[in-house]
Amino acid sequence: MKIAVDAMGGDNAPKEIVKGAIQAVKKYPHEIILVGDENKIQEFLKDEPDIKKFPLTIKHASEVIEMGEHPAEAVKNKKDSSIVVATHMVKDGEADAVFSAGSTGAAVSAAQLILKRIHGVNRPAIATPIPSPKGVTLMLDSGANVDSKPEHLLQSGIMGALYAEHVFGIKNPKVGLLNIGEEDTKGNELVKEAYKLFQDVKTINFCGNAEGRDIPEGHFDVVVCDGFVGNVVLKFGEGLALTILKLIKEAIEDGGIAAKVGALLLTPALTSLAKRLDVSEYGGAPLLGVEGCCVIGHGSSDAKSICNAIGVAANYVKGNVLEHIKIGIS
Repeated sequence: MKIAVDAMGGDNAPKEIVKGAIQAVKKYPHEIILVGDENKIQEFLKDEPDIKKFPLTIKHASEVIEMGEHPAEAVKNKKDSSIVVATHMVKDGEADAVFSAGSTGAAVSAAQLILKRIHGVNRPAIATPIPSPKGVTLMLDSGANVDSKPEHLLQSGIMGALYAEHVFGIKNPKVGLLNIGEEDTKGNELVKEAYKLFQDVKTINFCGNAEGRDIPEGHFDVVVCDGFVGNVVLKFGEGLALTILKLIKEAIEDGGIAAKVGALLLTPALTSLAKRLDVSEYGGAPLLGVEGCCVIGHGSSDAKSICNAIGVAANYVKGNVLEHIKIGIS
């Protein structure tokens, strides 16, 4: 399996991207192709004398799409940008998947313009795993589309259920529609119309409306919403997790010797909690609905996140998700 990595995308590129790729190529039995400025990439490879033993190569790309650029226009105008070149590699069969921690809009635009949408899919959706006591809750869309129609939400539910089944191994995953209440009369017109569509589809296990608290509690395996709401929920959750860990640390520091001794005894439990709340454990989220595997990472991704995101891409390909979605949508 070959995975093309946008080495120039993200707040910490190319340093953390290269470091993450090095970790991944030593962890997974896959070839990784770093796409970007070859001289800058080599700068962070020179201290890895044994890297030549591993299937890690470079494909030069002279341009970079910056975070503030208009995504679609940048993709069209910067033909030799790292994300465009990496996405073309999937289109041309040179790679099985592409990963980028750069501009989400650019990654989505590149996937739609180059890979194209799966026949029958109106809008692709980003599927983000969120930790829960039962494992993960897959939420989509988390940012690909800020304006959705009822049929877009339905297709997101179908694609999300297939991903949860074939990657997370969840049989007959429970699908919920994010709303302000459980009753089918609640919500805005978009959600109420989408509810009716979900009720008529018998190929997925639709279990009704999901409220915000159901996402972290794990009452549903898949939660569907439009990209505007999903992105707000995602970033609120990330901020809340960091705040909880910060407050625990401050309480221990301010609690005197007794608190510090108690914290020492609780270290294994606190370490486990931090790991479960750490978004880098999942690394990236797949863009479902395009003709190929495209995984998108957080702009602030570090090496650990990059490594795990490459694993997400590999699991997508191994799970044959693309073919399952084609069948499910048809």
